Amino acid sequence: MLLRIVTALVLIPPALYVLYRAPLWLFLLVLLAVVGRNLYEYLAIARQTGARGLPFIAYAAGGALCVAQCVDLKGSGFLVPVLLASAVLATMFLALLRTKDVTEYMVTVSSTLLGILYVGFALSCLVPLGFDSRIAISSVWTLSGRAVATGPFGGSRLGRDLLVFLFLIIWAGDAFAYFIGRALGRTPLFPRVSPNKTVEGSVGGLLGSLLIGWVFAQWQWHGVHWWRVIIVAGFIAASGQVGDLAESALKRGSNIKDSGALLPGHGGLLDRMDSLLFAIPALWSVLALGVRF
Repeated sequence: MLLRIVTALVLIPPALYVLYRAPLWLFLLVLLAVVGRNLYEYLAIARQTGARGLPFIAYAAGGALCVAQCVDLKGSGFLVPVLLASAVLATMFLALLRTKDVTEYMVTVSSTLLGILYVGFALSCLVPLGFDSRIAISSVWTLSGRAVATGPFGGSRLGRDLLVFLFLIIWAGDAFAYFIGRALGRTPLFPRVSPNKTVEGSVGGLLGSLLIGWVFAQWQWHGVHWWRVIIVAGFIAASGQVGDLAESALKRGSNIKDSGALLPGHGGLLDRMDSLLFAIPALWSVLALGVRF
């Protein structure tokens, strides 16, 4: 446990810097590295099941989606869907050339496209959340001009706040679920997927996420509707827990414990970001649809 805590304490400060202070070019570089590593671990899990995807397509599409999100900040917004459609067509065509046995074709295509969507697209949504002022402006009723104010390193200040809000909710949920589950956990949550997760830990994680989300909103966003914050925070937290279970199912189906050994005490990077891979597009979807705090 000590190693787990030390690793978190070392990584959280630079992560917060990138989320809140890094300029777009540095944010993009870090994002590309994170996407690449998560795809590497995902593809390794897929190979354990016999699903040999197309890594070059997955890496290229994942990186291209992140760049496209940056371009779309001042563009028409059509580049990302065009890239997704192109990735589907390219994957299905190249899989024809790479698979020697036609019975492997569907598995090759599906495992590749899942990686592009599950990792590449999900993480690329961090760009519009943090830097697209249109999403930030539409996400609040009134915050004393904070939504339209430009951040010191690009993007709206509210956009950067949204990124920190998102990550704090997921981090708090993970931490509360872990410690409450260890202390009070008795009832299995989803034993065939993750035997160690409990209902008590899940409820504790959800309550912890709501608490931290509410505290952050009260501290940073004066004038927001607290019940709207609770609803959005709850949706983010619930999506994160589903993401955690989904990655556990991938690993259990591959008969492995961790996605990697990059982070001492935590396993692989995908093990730490599995909740975020569901929570990021969940928040982006809510705000893109015009839901306001």
